[in-house]
Order: sequence, then structure tokens, then C-alpha cells
Amino acid sequence: MSFGHRNGPPVVAAMNPIVLVVAGHVTRDVVPALCAELETLLNDPRSAPLDPAAPVECDVGGVDRADLALVEAVARLSLVARRAGRQLRLRRVGPELQGLLDLVGLADVVGLEGPEERVPGP
Repeated sequence: MSFGHRNGPPVVAAMNPIVLVVAGHVTRDVVPALCAELETLLNDPRSAPLDPAAPVECDVGGVDRADLALVEAVARLSLVARRAGRQLRLRRVGPELQGLLDLVGLADVVGLEGPEERVPGP
């Protein structure tokens, strides 16, 4: 977001998105812990973005493999984000996960960024 001034360069408002990094092997057993971690991030005033409606970003580029446990994690994380009035946006989504999300109808629920699209941030 940028705001222009008549007598100088534009000033860019900094955005500090909430980012949850999911890596390694995701099993159904770790899904509740991921949801609890996201709830903690959402309720921590130090991690609150400047825009209270900004999407929550979830980096899945370090996940070992895309399977139904990961799809369940995405669905439940999306619910946690929605309860807080936000959308979940996935970054670094590989083709396998993209295909599974399309298959189960979650691709329309979460925002998706492909593996080559790197978003600046943590």
C-alpha cells in the first residue's frame, strides 16, 4: 500500500503479516498443535499486522509431501483464521498440494501462491 505526497516520493506503509511455517512430515497428530500455534500468533499483540483484516500466511514450501493429513491441516488452519476474521493464504504451494486442494474444493477457500512465488518475510 503506498500513499503519495505532492512534494516528495511515496511513503510505503509497512505490513507485517502473520506467518506460520509448516515444514517436515505433517501427520494428523500434529494438526491440533499447528492450530494452537496459529491461535497463539493471532492472539499475540506483538504479531498483530497493521491491517487487522490482513490474511494469515502459511508457508508450506518445507513440507515433505502433500497428502490428506496436510489437506486436513490446511482446512483446520483455514477455520482458525476465519474465526479470527481473516483468510488463510498459502505460500510456496507445490503442484501436488495444489491438485489435492483442487480435488477437495479447498483451493477456492484459501489463497494460493505457487512454489516459485516467494513473498518477502520471515
